[in-house]
Amino acid sequence: MDAGLEVSNLSYNYGSKKALDDITFSALSGKFTALLGPNGAGKTTLYHLLTRIMKLQAGHIRIFGNDLKKSPLSAMASMGIVFQQQTLDLDLTIRQNLKYFAALHGLPADDLEDKITEGLKSLDIAERGEEKVRSLNGGHRRRAEIARALLHNPRILLLDEPTVGLDVPSRKAIVDYVHMLCREQQLTVLWATHLVDEVMQEDNLIILHQGKVRAQGNVSTLSEEHNCETVDDLFRKLVMSGEKA
Repeated sequence: MDAGLEVSNLSYNYGSKKALDDITFSALSGKFTALLGPNGAGKTTLYHLLTRIMKLQAGHIRIFGNDLKKSPLSAMASMGIVFQQQTLDLDLTIRQNLKYFAALHGLPADDLEDKITEGLKSLDIAERGEEKVRSLNGGHRRRAEIARALLHNPRILLLDEPTVGLDVPSRKAIVDYVHMLCREQQLTVLWATHLVDEVMQEDNLIILHQGKVRAQGNVSTLSEEHNCETVDDLFRKLVMSGEKA
């Protein structure tokens, strides 16, 4: 299966502090790949490099074969992004936020209203489309951000700790929805989290700790290799105990 995202020999330093240490991994096309690591593992630094918020220092990133450094427009055109920090305009409605995003991406206006409505319906927030973001709870804001990220039909969705601060039912609904997108629309997903209950047995998994990839592969395969029954057991064994993959 082809890789939607390929990261090779990526390193990044903040002065003398090494945040990412020669990491190499891939996210397969049409699959849900969980990037699991404790706070401070380097997940957000990685996402800042993937989205060109920060410049590459060493290594390569390819999105569906497009080198992010050499062909940034082609690489980023296929991305949908949900950052850890919420980025909606609080004083605009959900629908206005999505229209503004559409204008920035040059999306055609003829069927935009219908497209926005369908996107909001799929995330069960259509009835809130005319409400200002400021009045919404965290779960509804996150759903709006996901709807916005999907508006231009990206091939890959990058989400950095998208459920931080949400209650358990809201977290589960969003996790289930993004998994559904992978199954039904073959969307490629890289989902960063420190919460083991957001990772399913059928997922691909990358464990990142102290800027290094400790393990990567299918969850079931990794669990069998390390004699672990759950993702939590696997995470504790490789991160907490320091066992090598």
